[in-house]
Amino acid sequence: MTDPEPAITLAGLSRSFGDIVAVDGLTFQVHRGELLGLAGPDGAGKTTTLRMLAAILRPDRGEATVNGTSVVHHPEKVKHDIAYMPQRFGLYADLTVIENINFYADLYLVPGKLRPGRLERLFAFSHLGPFKDRLAGALSGGMKQKLGLCCALIHQPQVLLLDEPTRGVDPISRRDLWMIIHEMVARGTTVMVSTSYMDEAERCDRVALLYRGCLQAIDTPVALRRRLPGEILVVQTQNVLHARKIALRIPGVHSAAVFGQTLHLNVESAEKLGPLVRAELNNSGFAVRKMHTAVPGMEDIFIEFMTQAQGGQDE
Repeated sequence: MTDPEPAITLAGLSRSFGDIVAVDGLTFQVHRGELLGLAGPDGAGKTTTLRMLAAILRPDRGEATVNGTSVVHHPEKVKHDIAYMPQRFGLYADLTVIENINFYADLYLVPGKLRPGRLERLFAFSHLGPFKDRLAGALSGGMKQKLGLCCALIHQPQVLLLDEPTRGVDPISRRDLWMIIHEMVARGTTVMVSTSYMDEAERCDRVALLYRGCLQAIDTPVALRRRLPGEILVVQTQNVLHARKIALRIPGVHSAAVFGQTLHLNVESAEKLGPLVRAELNNSGFAVRKMHTAVPGMEDIFIEFMTQAQGGQDE
């Protein structure tokens, strides 16, 4: 059912840079209070999409609205209702944590009487209170990202656009950042977050899979799993990159991906194809150490959609 009042609407949104099509006709909606993941590899068009929604980059074609306001016709008005956090947020290294937050509060015209309460809440979930007098330049990568998020949230935006907020941060900081994001969604904020980490896509209400600027699928993680044909057969062998090429030649293998020292094969039937896969790999000099089926993850799902987008030609 179509959302009668979506927070974000994209209709044929497109953008090119010279001969390179970065975003190609994106059309979908983001519901109010929803956490939508924009997932895909580098070069999929995630950053360009967010920059257009933030009214920083003008689309070549199509339209997008944020809270009913056109990013094409009223870009400055859009900026009042959103917060956009790029991969490298504009923190000032020679200002302290509290000075950076107050600086952004000034930019967003946050009344002085509202600031103490908002600062208290921001420090509560970011755990930056004990470091409020530390220079931003002296913070760790994860703490800088949390500070950037606090600066983006100080004016309590209705829509939050986050461009790969956990890239390059440690696992604990990644967990903390996602806790902050989920708390914001629980409070009613609409969040669109881009990520190239498919395990993070699992945390979202819905996931939009992008590849080469095109939307391959958009649905809940559970529903996307149901759309995956066949089963996932996990094969542990040596020299997996070369073994993958052999596996792709076997009839009934839809796609093959390398996960560490294992292969994930999307097959029509693990029970039927398992013995054939083992025999073909063994005959080609790749000893199969272990083989088992597995519940498909977002990586498996994305690889299948990517393979379909390539016309069945797995690269």
